[in-house]
Amino acid sequence: MLVLLDDGRLIVAKSYAFNPHVRGFISRLNRLGFAHTVQHADLSVVMGYYSGQQVQERHSDMQMAAKNLFEKAVALRASDIHIRVSKRLRTQIFFRIHNDLEFVEEYSFDYGEKLCSTIYQAMADVSDSTFEHMSRQDARISEKSKIPINLDGIRIATSPQVDGYIMVLRLLYNDTSSDLDLVKLGYEQFQSDSIEYMKKKPTGVMIIGGPTGSGKSTTLQRVLGSIIHETQGRKHIITVEDPPEYPIPGAVQTPVANADTEEARSKEFQKAIKAAMRLDPDIIMLSEVRDNPTARLVVQAAMTGHQVWTTVHANSALAIIDRLRDLGVHADLLTDPTVIGGLICQRLVKQLCPHCKAPLTENLGRYDERDIKRFMHVLHMDKVFIQGDGCDQCRGSGTMGRTVVAETVMTDNELMKYIKNGDRLAALNYVRQQGVMSMLDHAIKKINLGIVDPFQAEDIVGVLNAGLTEK
Repeated sequence: MLVLLDDGRLIVAKSYAFNPHVRGFISRLNRLGFAHTVQHADLSVVMGYYSGQQVQERHSDMQMAAKNLFEKAVALRASDIHIRVSKRLRTQIFFRIHNDLEFVEEYSFDYGEKLCSTIYQAMADVSDSTFEHMSRQDARISEKSKIPINLDGIRIATSPQVDGYIMVLRLLYNDTSSDLDLVKLGYEQFQSDSIEYMKKKPTGVMIIGGPTGSGKSTTLQRVLGSIIHETQGRKHIITVEDPPEYPIPGAVQTPVANADTEEARSKEFQKAIKAAMRLDPDIIMLSEVRDNPTARLVVQAAMTGHQVWTTVHANSALAIIDRLRDLGVHADLLTDPTVIGGLICQRLVKQLCPHCKAPLTENLGRYDERDIKRFMHVLHMDKVFIQGDGCDQCRGSGTMGRTVVAETVMTDNELMKYIKNGDRLAALNYVRQQGVMSMLDHAIKKINLGIVDPFQAEDIVGVLNAGLTEK
């Protein structure tokens, strides 16, 4: 169950952390005044000390390999590391860079097993006691000595596949809070001003929509960070997150207790929201609305005098209302502008490398004539650039980072009247008359500025001339 080393370290097997014999041994050390530090590890590590420390050395070697892998991913500014362990295809490692998966390395099946087992059991500090290959498990690495200095943590998710399993590591960078300006993320100034207006509403839910990986958490972190900065900490902000991703200095960030099933996780989330509402908050942030009970609690929090910020998976700003309706929120509440205070939706599009991007007009022969004709209806062709062949500045990729395309809608009685009557076209026309730019229009503007490739933009926001049929 445990091993006491001559340097004062007491290595305790995770699965026996609360065993009465282990607790009794620790109590005895305390009574004797024996200086020691408790460290939890996999059972095999403890056993390794009794058999020549072979397992410990193996973990030590694999930890070094894992650290090198993390450093390499951070150097390339990857958002995720995918480790696919397959008996048929061996172990393949991919990095997600600017939303694309890039193949990095390939190893044997045994190497992948050792690497994933070490990452989960010897490096994670929030995890189950053992790594089960054929189970879906979540974990997190937070200990600073185990991750690059650029990271706050690494979130781990595992799942079985047909002939093995996959481990996905989300890298949580710690530089997201250094700049709170939304314009630098890619928002237009008037869109940023709209969000500033939402921040001044004393009550109501402000919702950020978008698919997974669209930067919602980063936008949310910057919004809350700016509120804390502007109010000099006078606002009591409580977050309920599953799990907390980015640090928000000045906010009380509360994690949702780990749960084995989606139903149990939902119940824990509800308990955490109810607890947050009893802690005298000015502002509540919920990481995601994912089911009917959560949606109802979000609305209830807004109705009881709180400003609430949250995210939801939705395809457009107005579609956020539809999503909440699908989750069972009553239509009268959804169409009350004092309850639903603001709607934001965003995507991320790659930015062209300014050093090697190429003018579209000089490369027309490379593309289908129908695409070019479609672009001619909506683009200033002489200002459009496409992804180049790559250069030293962009590591041969042709792109440098990503930029937001977004739409921001401030709700009012007129808009909600159209939505309540089910007149979606009138609601859409109304927000356009208010000067709201759609994500499609935002993408077109960035293409005409020469910073986004039109073909890559279409992959994210859809065909560029789709807006013509709406008007």
